[in-house]
Amino acid sequence: MDRDNSGFGEPSTERLINNKRRVRKHGEVFTPSHIVKKMLDVPSISEACEDLTATFFEPGAGEGAFLVEVLKRKLRTVEKHHSDTLERYENYSLLVLSTLYGIELLEDNTKICVMELYRVFYDSYLKQLKKHSRRAKSSVLYSAELIIAANIVQGDFLTKQSPGGTPVVFSEWKILNLEQLPMTLMVQRTEYTLEEIESGVTKEAGTVVNPLEPKGQIALPFLDNDEGPQAAVPRGTELRYLPCKITAVHREELSRVHE
Repeated sequence: MDRDNSGFGEPSTERLINNKRRVRKHGEVFTPSHIVKKMLDVPSISEACEDLTATFFEPGAGEGAFLVEVLKRKLRTVEKHHSDTLERYENYSLLVLSTLYGIELLEDNTKICVMELYRVFYDSYLKQLKKHSRRAKSSVLYSAELIIAANIVQGDFLTKQSPGGTPVVFSEWKILNLEQLPMTLMVQRTEYTLEEIESGVTKEAGTVVNPLEPKGQIALPFLDNDEGPQAAVPRGTELRYLPCKITAVHREELSRVHE
C-alpha cells in the first residue's frame, strides 16, 4: 500500500519550495505529489510503471518525487507477480530499482532522493520478510544501496559534469537471463558518461569509466558495507565489471583487461 496521504488537504500543506533564494538561483520548485500521481496515471506512463524493465530518467530529480512514486508502482507489480518466494521478490525488486535514474544539481536534494528511494525499497522488503517469516539479507540491502548510489547522481545535466568537474557517469544493469524469468537474475554492469549516453555510444560489456575519478554518486550513510572491492587500483588500469547475481552487485567484482 502507498503510505502517502493524497487527500484534499495535501496540496495546501505540502512543501513546494525550500526558500525564495533557491527558487531565484536554481529555479527549484517541487511538484506536488497529487500532480505527480496524475502525471503517472497517463495510460502510456502507467503501463511503463508496470513494466519491469522500462527505464525512467529524471534530469532534475529534486528530492525524488517522480522516481519514488514510480518505484512504489513498480514494486507493487513485483509484489503481485514475483513474490511467491522471498528469493524471487529480492531479485525482481532489485531489477526494478536498477531501472530508475536521476541527476540533481543540489547536494541536499540528491541525498534526500537517494534516501527516499532506499526507504521505499526497504519498507516494501520488510513486508515480504513478514509475509515469508524470514530475516533480511545484508547482500540484498547492500546491493540496493549500491544500485541507488550508482543511478542517482549529483551533477549538472546541461554541462554533464559532477561538482568536481569530472563527467557524470551512469551504470547500465543488463539482465543476462531475463527471458526465462528465473528466480536468480544474472546482471552485467557497464558504465557510460552522460555524454556517451546522449551520443548513443556502444561499449564492451563491463566497461568501467575512469575508476579513480569521482562520478557524482552519493553513498547511503547508514550501511557499512565491507564486502566491496578493497584493493587499490593503479592509475591507468583498465577494468571490467564481471557478470554476477543481481544480489551480489555490491561486491563490485572486477577483472583487469590485459592487452
